[in-house]
Amino acid sequence: MRLNSPGGGQLIKIERVIVVMITDFKHQNTPIDFKVVKDKIKASGIPSIGNGTIREIVKVANEIQQASGEKFIRMEMGVPGLAPPEVGINGEIDALKNGVAAKYPMLEGILSLKKEASRFIKLFMDVEVPEDCCIPTVGSMQGGYASFMILGNMDAQKDTILFLDPGFPVQKQQLNVLGQKYEAFDVYTHRGAKLEAKLEAYCAKGNISGIIYSNPNNPSWICFNDDELKIIAKVADKYDVIVIEDLAYFAMDFRKDLSMPGKAPFQSTIAKYTTNYILLISSSKTFSYAGQRVGLLAISPDVYARQSPYLKERFGSDKFGYTLIYKILYSLSSGTSHSAQYGLAAMLKAANDGEFDFVENVRVYGERAVAIKELFKKAGFEIVYSMDLEEVLGDGFYFTVSFPGMTGAELVERLLYYGVSAIALSGTGSEYEGMRVCMSQVGKDEFHILAARLEQFGSDYK
Repeated sequence: MRLNSPGGGQLIKIERVIVVMITDFKHQNTPIDFKVVKDKIKASGIPSIGNGTIREIVKVANEIQQASGEKFIRMEMGVPGLAPPEVGINGEIDALKNGVAAKYPMLEGILSLKKEASRFIKLFMDVEVPEDCCIPTVGSMQGGYASFMILGNMDAQKDTILFLDPGFPVQKQQLNVLGQKYEAFDVYTHRGAKLEAKLEAYCAKGNISGIIYSNPNNPSWICFNDDELKIIAKVADKYDVIVIEDLAYFAMDFRKDLSMPGKAPFQSTIAKYTTNYILLISSSKTFSYAGQRVGLLAISPDVYARQSPYLKERFGSDKFGYTLIYKILYSLSSGTSHSAQYGLAAMLKAANDGEFDFVENVRVYGERAVAIKELFKKAGFEIVYSMDLEEVLGDGFYFTVSFPGMTGAELVERLLYYGVSAIALSGTGSEYEGMRVCMSQVGKDEFHILAARLEQFGSDYK
C-alpha cells in the first residue's frame, strides 16, 4: 500500500511482517565481499537483519568489518563522534584523586550535581525545578526505565504508556522487559491543532499513565513548538497523565541559538505548561559523555510529592519521589557512578557560569548533516521526514532516507553489502518505509568513501 510520504513523494507504507533474508540481489560485485556479508548475515540467526535492533546491526556490521577487512560507514548507532569536554574529564579525575571510587554514592546524588542541575534547567529552560527533584541516573536509559516502572504501578486503571512516534526503539523494549503495555502513533501527520484530537482519542479511554516523546525527535528530528506542547499539557492535565520528555538532544535544534545561559530563546519544554512532567536529560550527546553512563531525572515538584496507595502496595512506600529513589533506583544500580556525577556537575557548572559553550561544541553535527544529506540525494535517495510543520526540517544528529521501490528492511540489508550500516524506520514506530541515518561517527575524511558507495548503490538499483 502506498501513501504520500512526509517529504511529498510516494513511499511504501510499512507493513508489519517479518521479512526473511533477501536473495534477489541485482549485483554481487559490491564494495564489501558479497559472500562474507551474506555468510555473516546468515550466521547471525536474525530472521530479518534489515529489521534488526540497533545492537544487532552493530554486532553484524562489526563481524563483517572484521572478516572483510573493510571499514564500514557507521550510521546505525547514535554514538557521539566528538571528544568529551576537558572540564568534565578533569572534574572526574579530581574526584577520583580525592577517593570517591572507594565510596558508595548517595542514591539521591551528590549535592554539587543536584545544585548545578537545578541551575542548568533554570538557565537553559527557564523552569524552576528544586534540587531535591534532580536525580542522577545511569544514563537516560535508566531514567526512562525507572519512570516506566513507577508509572505502571501508580494506578490500577492506568497501565499503558503512549508513545508519540517515531521514537527511540529501546524504550518500547524496556516496557516489554517490564511486562507493561504501550500504544503509539506516528505524530508527523497529527502536528499542530490536529494533535489534540489524536491525543484525546487515546487518553479518553482512561488507561494512559504516561506520554513520552523526544524533542528534538529521534529519528525524524522534528521539534514540537510551544503551541503543540501546550496541547500535550492540556490533555495531560485533563486526564491526569504524566508526560515524559526525553531531552537526549538538549539544545540541538540549531535553527535557534540556545547556548546563552539565562537568555531567551530557551530549550522548549512541556514543563512550561504543566506540572505533570518528568524530564530525561542526557549527557551522552550534548556533552559527548556517553561512555560514563550518567544522566538526570528532573521531576516536577508536584509529581515528586504525589502519593498513591498502589505504590504502597507494590513497593512499600506511597510517595512518588521516595519510591523512585529509595526503592526503584536503589534496586536497579544502587546509585550512579560517583566520579561520573562529579564530571557532569563540572560541565553543568561551567555551562551555567558561561564558561563552556556546550552547544557550539556539537554544532558540527548539523554541518555534517547538510553535507551527508546531499550525498544521499545525489545517489537517488529521498528524505522521508523533510518538513517541520511549515518550516524546512533542521539539520542535527539524525535524518531519514528512503530509496525508491525498497522497504526500509530491504534498504538496510542491501546497504550492508556496500559497507554502510543503519537501522530501519520500522523499529521506530514510523508509518513510512526508510531508514534512520546518524552522521555522528562519519568524519569528513570518510565523505568520499560514503559518496562512492552510495553512488554505486544508486547505479546498481536505479
